[in-house]
Amino acid sequence: MTTHRRRSAAMAAAAAGLLALPLATGAGTACARDAAATVPNVPNVPAVTVPAPAPTPAPTPASDAFPQLTPAVARQLDDAIRKVMTEAKVPGVIVALSAPGKGEYVRSFGVADKATGAPMTPGLNMRIGSETKTFTVTALLELVDEGEVGLDDPIGTYVEGVPNGDRVTLRQLAEMRSGLFNYSEDEGFFKALTSDPRRPFTPQELLAYSFKHPVLFEPGAKFYYCNTNLILLGLVVEKVSGIPLAEYIDREVVKPAGLRHTLFPTGAEFPSPHAHGYTDQTATGKTEDATDWNPSWGWAAGAMISDLTDLRSWAKTLATGTLLTAATQAERLKVIDALPGTGYGLGIFNVQGWIGHNGSLPGYESLTVYLPQAQATLVVLLNTDTAHQGSEPSTLFGRAITEIVTPEHVFTLPAQPVAGH
Repeated sequence: MTTHRRRSAAMAAAAAGLLALPLATGAGTACARDAAATVPNVPNVPAVTVPAPAPTPAPTPASDAFPQLTPAVARQLDDAIRKVMTEAKVPGVIVALSAPGKGEYVRSFGVADKATGAPMTPGLNMRIGSETKTFTVTALLELVDEGEVGLDDPIGTYVEGVPNGDRVTLRQLAEMRSGLFNYSEDEGFFKALTSDPRRPFTPQELLAYSFKHPVLFEPGAKFYYCNTNLILLGLVVEKVSGIPLAEYIDREVVKPAGLRHTLFPTGAEFPSPHAHGYTDQTATGKTEDATDWNPSWGWAAGAMISDLTDLRSWAKTLATGTLLTAATQAERLKVIDALPGTGYGLGIFNVQGWIGHNGSLPGYESLTVYLPQAQATLVVLLNTDTAHQGSEPSTLFGRAITEIVTPEHVFTLPAQPVAGH
């Protein structure tokens, strides 16, 4: 979902990345769409009343759920990806698809830099927006496993001044059911970000944009993708661990997962080589190069950087719970109906069986998902967050690819409703 994108009632930011929805966000999206996570852009849908959790389907043999990645299938995928690129005007994209015994498909298309024409290549570092949420929630769940926090603890135990802080639980924050207003939907925040996109934001500044708004609904009543929730969970990790969130995630999540090119930047640093990113989430509405924008506005919801190799590994680690106890991973995967065809657990999506998250923030989108039935991994990285006909481009790629290889599990991520609608 996007971490942050300013939306009208007619066009909601998509649910992935910061969910591509609010800036720096994924599965689904925030200000700079999916500020760390954002939801794919699609027409508004009403907020969803929470039903009972749905069980996770038992895996079936990979041979029954996934085709051989033959040259003929690769050509189909090439054509489908190029079609999306052309229609959505995507400068460049990297795609990796694989399943045990089925081969792998790894391709890059287009350009990493429109000014020089440098090609997109699989080894580039990319901003991943709301996929950051999966790392922040994993850090929180590790503290749950250590007995340091409880999922049903009220947030007010750890952070003062939160509306309904005595009733909103850590679980509800991770499930996007807090009822708190999404700071990346605030017009003042959008103006501050786009007028000086290289300025730093503190977590407290971000929360202030949220807390000046009334709560949207009672805790636990509905699903509403919201970057504010993750800022609060990041502060919980910091308070309980006693160290900065970036340091804790690096030490307790990134390194134990064996990731070598994944980092939580403390400013606008962006290791080379990296692709340039292009966005229309600007003060003028014109497309600009957002490569060096400071992602601190997404923080725990959408600031992180990674690459294709690390995300291919992280997809399975996240979906299978390698870093957590079996009981805690089971809690994570208990999804509630969030958007049509989509369930949301604890900082994780289940979209037609594909488990993971998307990300979107100005200039970049990502999608990292795992299909247990086929033990299949799909990663998509691209250098724009500009929507096409109301949909996030990462969702368009996910749909086009899965229509070919897993027609019974087509990745379709609807849009998040606009706050107040």
